[in-house]
Amino acid sequence: MPNKKSAKKELRKNIKRNAANKRISGRLKTLVKANLKKIQANDKSVKDNLSQTIKAIDKATKKGIIKKNTASRKKSKLMKKINALK
Repeated sequence: MPNKKSAKKELRKNIKRNAANKRISGRLKTLVKANLKKIQANDKSVKDNLSQTIKAIDKATKKGIIKKNTASRKKSKLMKKINALK
């Protein structure tokens, strides 16, 4: 437990930031998993949701929640699987 006033404030800020980051990363994981399920089911409508997923990945990267290479790897993996559907 922090003793100084500034340390207490920093702890409060960290808790809020952590919650916001978890919310964004949770949504990202949900979108990616949903797309992977649609790909496995050979659902052609996965291309409609792909733009939403890529947008979420880019936003998470911009905010520093995931790293740049991780984002490009996730996008590449999704695109490979979607292009193999044809």
